[in-house]
Amino acid sequence: MQKREFYLKKIENGFKQTSIVVLIGARQVGKTSLMKTFVAGKKTVFLNGQDAEIAALFQKLSLIEQYLKVYLNEELNGFLLVDEFQYINGVSTMLKLLVDKHEKLKILCTGSSSLDILQKVEESLAGRVRIVEVLSLSFAEYLQFYDEKLYALFQAFDANTESSALTLPIEQLFAEYLIYGGFPRAALAKSKEDKAEILNDIYQTYLMHDVRNYVKNEHSVGFNKLLRLLSAQIGNLVNVNELSRECGLPYKVCEEYLYLLEQMYIIKLIEPYFVNKRKVIGKMKKVYFCDLGLRNLIEQNFNELAFRADNGAVFENGILLSLWRNKGVGGSLQFYRTTDGAEVDFVLSMLTTKAAVECKCKTLDKPISVQALNRFCEEENIAHKFIVNLNLNTVHNGAKLIQGFLTDKM
Repeated sequence: MQKREFYLKKIENGFKQTSIVVLIGARQVGKTSLMKTFVAGKKTVFLNGQDAEIAALFQKLSLIEQYLKVYLNEELNGFLLVDEFQYINGVSTMLKLLVDKHEKLKILCTGSSSLDILQKVEESLAGRVRIVEVLSLSFAEYLQFYDEKLYALFQAFDANTESSALTLPIEQLFAEYLIYGGFPRAALAKSKEDKAEILNDIYQTYLMHDVRNYVKNEHSVGFNKLLRLLSAQIGNLVNVNELSRECGLPYKVCEEYLYLLEQMYIIKLIEPYFVNKRKVIGKMKKVYFCDLGLRNLIEQNFNELAFRADNGAVFENGILLSLWRNKGVGGSLQFYRTTDGAEVDFVLSMLTTKAAVECKCKTLDKPISVQALNRFCEEENIAHKFIVNLNLNTVHNGAKLIQGFLTDKM
């Protein structure tokens, strides 16, 4: 079982502040494995919230207490693990009562990001819970799952590592990662055919079952069209009027399904960065997918990056996911686009600094400058500007050019 240290530290830090930690994210991103890895060697009880008999235990405090005294210990000293906890009616209230009464009990839950989880947490567990958002594998984690030696080599790299024969196998795997995404099961599969089959399994069980539970029968055809339209538009502005017209769904319904897809960690919508409201294009958001493997399955296109018409959009989506994972507490990720055509792909705002990022899915013969990036950084007094590309790692005219596979190390 691979250790995902990034999330294990988040869980550990969560328990330093509270008695309940909830891992939230799409199915198949590794939440249950993370939960079991964290409690390895500790006193635990594991419960599956989808089991009706287990759910019944949470209807009375005395019932769940009695169960834990038998299967954990009399003092309730240890960890209660609840997988897919959102399926249990009234679970939040019962968890609150348990930790209020038993100070030595720690509770670690997982939940696929159905729409009612955050509402349940806010209503019953306010101030008592730490929520940890779990995404599919980062590129570093993908390497770790694929080959420990390459992962160790990658760990020795920094933001100044230049492209060479040493980095070539890692660059090749980054190109593969952009095509097949970061679902752990797909990452562990060695053949491309197996990866595609696993992604199709995830699509059928998660998107076509769990997500479709929220879609009315009469909207099913339009919803499927909406998915395909979004997959073809990654990196572009979302015009709900156009989507509504093309997929045949009413405007409000289309808006609701966009919200649903984002809450279920299928898509990520990012907002515009406003400087001068008269210059910046409206309030339309840009759309990306939370996992590129799933997106490419919907597109039915697993061609290599060099042989795709959408390689720039795929590359940009991959960089978006890296920046999103690393934005930190209180950080935000936006884009900048004006009515006169000036555009910056990403504006990363953190607690103490800002950075502007431009993506170029190109092999560059020499360093380049991007006029819109330079002008934006000058106007906004942003010192950190990056041009993410396929091969160059250098500094040119105040901008850091860096290869895509090193984005996590920016």
